[in-house]
Amino acid sequence: MPSITPGSILVHFLPTLGFVLAIVLLSHILRQRRSPASTLAWLLAIIVIPYVGVPLYLMLGGRKMARQSGAKRQLALSGSNNPSDLLQHAGTSAGPLGSSTAPLFDENRIVLLTSGEQAFIETLQLINRAADHICLATFILGKDDTGRAIVAALADQAAQGVLVHLLLDALGSYRVKGRFLAPLTKAGGHVAFFMPMLHLPFRGRANLRNHRKMIMADGHAALVGGMNLGVEYMGPTTDPERWRDLAARIEGTAIRHLYDIFRSDWEFAAHQSLPASIAAPALTSGESLGGLRVMASGPDCPLDTIREAIIAAVFQAQERIWIVTPYFVPDEVLIEALCMAARRGIDLRVIVPERSNHRLADLARSSYLSMLQEAGASIRLFQPTMLHAKAVLFDHSLAIVGSANMDMRSLLLNYEVALSIPDPEVVAELETWMQALMSDCVPRTPQGRHPLSTWEGIGRLFAPLL
Repeated sequence: MPSITPGSILVHFLPTLGFVLAIVLLSHILRQRRSPASTLAWLLAIIVIPYVGVPLYLMLGGRKMARQSGAKRQLALSGSNNPSDLLQHAGTSAGPLGSSTAPLFDENRIVLLTSGEQAFIETLQLINRAADHICLATFILGKDDTGRAIVAALADQAAQGVLVHLLLDALGSYRVKGRFLAPLTKAGGHVAFFMPMLHLPFRGRANLRNHRKMIMADGHAALVGGMNLGVEYMGPTTDPERWRDLAARIEGTAIRHLYDIFRSDWEFAAHQSLPASIAAPALTSGESLGGLRVMASGPDCPLDTIREAIIAAVFQAQERIWIVTPYFVPDEVLIEALCMAARRGIDLRVIVPERSNHRLADLARSSYLSMLQEAGASIRLFQPTMLHAKAVLFDHSLAIVGSANMDMRSLLLNYEVALSIPDPEVVAELETWMQALMSDCVPRTPQGRHPLSTWEGIGRLFAPLL
């Protein structure tokens, strides 16, 4: 009779445990509201390579995190999680979209920040002028001159009694350690990291990153957009290698909504309470330059708000849709909506970097861009440097600017924030900026209907997981 050893027990026990766990995960995947491509990708990974697929799904596979997000304040934003409430698309034959109870805040001043130098100056001025509190959230805090300057400014304000709360994503800012942040924490500032990469199974999802970028000071002004806090994005002097990016400075009552988002994120990550609300004074009609709505999207929202708002606006567009994004990996519904828009004569232009900082994303985008070109869209490749901005124009009446890329990760997984701006003056300013970008672009050569290359096929296969 063969002897029973701990090793032999493990040899029989681990495969059985893996099989049971795989069955449980397959059932979980099939019960989630995922795109068919994402569902199929995870099913194949777990069935074909279970020793890789099962651990990866435990770390990365969740999307809406129903159980875990129960501990996080859900974002309703006064009903504005309804995409139809987030669009004020005037001038279409269907009339304005979203004439419901969700408020459009007209008492706001909006200034677009189209250069890293301008954004850096505005960031430091916002910090230095604060008298009561500073709330700052970013995906990446660079361990460089830009990051050090911002930490130093925050530390100076904290030393003077200003309440400083700095929220960093644990993946995006993984290189940032306590020593780098010591000037701020020693001065009394508060720092928290969102969603640690290492955690117990079923206690979180490393795949769900906080990609929101917001800075608020005293409720009087805020910065929102795509810029992280590093030399690639912003700095005090002009750098021809600096990435092209976009942010917006706002003043007015909409800052209350941004604070609600930050408060929910902070309390979830730091387990510390913040005041329930802040004072954000309304501007007079003479000071106001445009209205806007705040859109939050992510596991803490019941809907994929930004994605659904974009799709709704695509179907209502009558003249043009101009898209600027660093990565273009849309889901099936969005790509079909864009193709239909191009086929019905909409001036559809997509501006992407000729080569981004993520090679796999470039491979994955190729077939989607070809689909748009076959439908009649114009694809422009930005050449001077990396293009990291995220913005969409619809006709002459609506702009969407924020942190979300035009890919499945941003629109279906990450925590994101964006501004829906139904102001013709801001739209016209954004149009001028996009035209300047296009002057530094070359048209993408149509690929025709040739079969995908092996690498393009691999990129598309993993597109739902990017």
